[in-house]
Amino acid sequence: MLIHVNGRRKSMHSFVKPAIIRWPWTKKRRALGVVGVVALVSFISIIVLFHVLVVMLPPPYSYTNGNTTTTPLHILQVTTTTTTTTTFQHTTSTFQSNLFHNKMYRPYRDLEIWKPPRSERLQKCVNRSKKEAKNGTATDGFILAHANGGLNQMKLGISDMVAIAKVMNATLVMPTLDHSSYWNDSSDFKEIFDWEKFVEVLKDDITIIDSLPPEYESVKPLTKNPVSWSKLSYYRDMREKQLIKREKVIKFLQTNSRLANNVQFSTQRLRCRAMYDALKFRKDIEELGRILVERLRRNKNPYIALHLRYEKDMLAFTGCSHKLTINEHEELTKMRYETKHWKEKKINAKVQRLHGNCPMTPREVAIFLMALGYPSDTQIYIVSGEIYGKDGMQSLKQKFPNLSTKLSLATEEELMPFMNSQNKLAAIDYVVALESDVFVYSYDGNMARALQGHRVYEGFRKTISPDRQNLVKLIDKLDKGNISWEKFSYLVKSFHEKRIGGPKPRPISHSRDSSKLEENFYANPFPGCICQQRI
Repeated sequence: MLIHVNGRRKSMHSFVKPAIIRWPWTKKRRALGVVGVVALVSFISIIVLFHVLVVMLPPPYSYTNGNTTTTPLHILQVTTTTTTTTTFQHTTSTFQSNLFHNKMYRPYRDLEIWKPPRSERLQKCVNRSKKEAKNGTATDGFILAHANGGLNQMKLGISDMVAIAKVMNATLVMPTLDHSSYWNDSSDFKEIFDWEKFVEVLKDDITIIDSLPPEYESVKPLTKNPVSWSKLSYYRDMREKQLIKREKVIKFLQTNSRLANNVQFSTQRLRCRAMYDALKFRKDIEELGRILVERLRRNKNPYIALHLRYEKDMLAFTGCSHKLTINEHEELTKMRYETKHWKEKKINAKVQRLHGNCPMTPREVAIFLMALGYPSDTQIYIVSGEIYGKDGMQSLKQKFPNLSTKLSLATEEELMPFMNSQNKLAAIDYVVALESDVFVYSYDGNMARALQGHRVYEGFRKTISPDRQNLVKLIDKLDKGNISWEKFSYLVKSFHEKRIGGPKPRPISHSRDSSKLEENFYANPFPGCICQQRI
């Protein structure tokens, strides 16, 4: 149909199109726009209101420990003595305050700082093959082993002696323990370890007896270690294996001349079975350790086990005295010179520290944990002897007041059966540290290595290995005001991103000269005792 408009002809369709089709859609778009604006404003208002409520709520991770309520760092009022320290504490308080508010409604245990590393479908694999199992009970002779050193050094040595007995087709007599070490502990094997468990786990590997048969007591044991460890471990001189047949009884006065790191996988698996499955502590030790674990987790909170290796003997041995007094430095030097079997006497403490060869001080550990993001109310179980220095634990306790030890968690009655033995007390610490959510060590001694490897063996439990050489340099810059706290924290996290106990194959070298420089097998039994999980 055509109509006339201003003298022109137009179709009815073109004439009514703007009025009938476009106008309703334009109106609809305007209405939707208004609704969108209202929705956006409402959403922003809800967010602002939520934030206000969050700020007004009490700290989410405050909890009661005994009669004391622990409060996050940004609530604590800490007095300071210098401008540098004041700035540092203010900055770290702001940092941890942000941590709490940003993670407000995430479960405490689910925070990234507590998560274990990815296992990459790796698991322990130490089962023996049929041909690896011993054939009958006949052996070529007997091995007497005197395990020397502290608790964990003795554990490492005994595990190696199990492998030696297997290689030499010898019967292992129950090892004797060191009674003349720094601890001067008189405990014997059966007072610390579960003897029945030890024999049961290894019965298909070697023959073990608790004493030398009477008919052999008149045989004079060799009074020195007759076996070349490197030759034995690499099977390069099989004449060593015939030694036991000639002498019948061989006595190893020390067990700390350890096997090489890298030997045949069958021997590696045996060492792991001995170290982690057979050398279990007595039932009473294990039970008290687990009671302490339950008390640490009574509020369902995770905890850190901190091996704070800042005792007098370790500082004297390493020659480290950072932040100690002149008198304390002289006392440590005197102890080092008076200990005859410590070969290195003249040590430059400053150079030693800058090379990363010193145990971290309690203050350095506190700064390190804060930089990683652990809040001030974190539960920390201290694994150590008496901390040396007039300040002791004060600098750590100021930043992390929720510290515990076996002496504070257990009753006097519970500890009484163990108080006469430093080895038993160390064994309790070992149990609590093994079960911890995070294990941190300030120096890589025997206990640190043993726990590090055990936690790998049990499924790559989180173990933080401080990069001491880089850390002390960064801390010095922080103390001088040459680096901000934010930058410091960022660098510390970057350096330790892959130092949390995840799968990392141990470098293997077949050079005898470099074997002592390698990562210790017991600190990282992968490869050897760890393999890919079958789907």
